[in-house]
Amino acid sequence: MATRVRVVIDCAEPEKLAEFWAQVLGYEVQDPPHGYPTWEDFLRARGVPASEWSAVIDPDGIGPGICLRRVPEPKTAKNRVHLDLAVSGGPDAPTEARRERIFEEAARLETFGATQQRAVEDWSGLWVIMQDPEGNEFCLH
Repeated sequence: MATRVRVVIDCAEPEKLAEFWAQVLGYEVQDPPHGYPTWEDFLRARGVPASEWSAVIDPDGIGPGICLRRVPEPKTAKNRVHLDLAVSGGPDAPTEARRERIFEEAARLETFGATQQRAVEDWSGLWVIMQDPEGNEFCLH
């Protein structure tokens, strides 16, 4: 049996970044645990301020959960790990169609607060390096 994965992103504003990633991934902000009407109630019961944490989940239960956790320090360097979002239609799609899909998705994500850093093309194809609203890098390919 495979191990389930949850990705944790350190950030300054968990609720805001959860909304961003929900839009980007087609996810939903995660419902509170059973027995708690809100996340605030659950976190209060655990002694955690509600502003410290948020999460998004794949509504189909297939993709990994994304947990957004408030940290006091700002981001100061390039991510050591990042998300790669497969938006191009895959290697069997025509090259020009893949390029078009990648740049269309980059433009869509900019409307949610992402910024496009640069496009890179090499033997493996094209990808676009993006940043979320707090500067965390991710790629579109």
